[in-house]
Amino acid sequence: MRCRRARQPNRPSILSDLDPSDSRSVRCLVAGRVQGVFYRASAQHQAAQLSLDGWARNLSDGRVEIVVTGAAEAVAEFCAWLWEGPPAARVESVTVEVYEQVVQPGFDVG
Repeated sequence: MRCRRARQPNRPSILSDLDPSDSRSVRCLVAGRVQGVFYRASAQHQAAQLSLDGWARNLSDGRVEIVVTGAAEAVAEFCAWLWEGPPAARVESVTVEVYEQVVQPGFDVG
């Protein structure tokens, strides 16, 4: 059995000073063993559980790019989950930044 990386801090700094009900959009870049392990589908499921909209796609450099929008508290919980991902994933880093473009309703996996 492989050991999982310890869960990282729950709330990225860009989310720490928000009212939990405020809406926020973020772009996340997830690196590690995150392609070919159902990471995007798992992110879609997690986003649905948290009532978040957005999308996820594989990047050519091996990372997964995810954009989510919704209540700040739900976005923070989603960002914390990114460190875990599905069982086969091995997350090495998660970068979170503010996303200022319009995000369509639903969650698309590209």
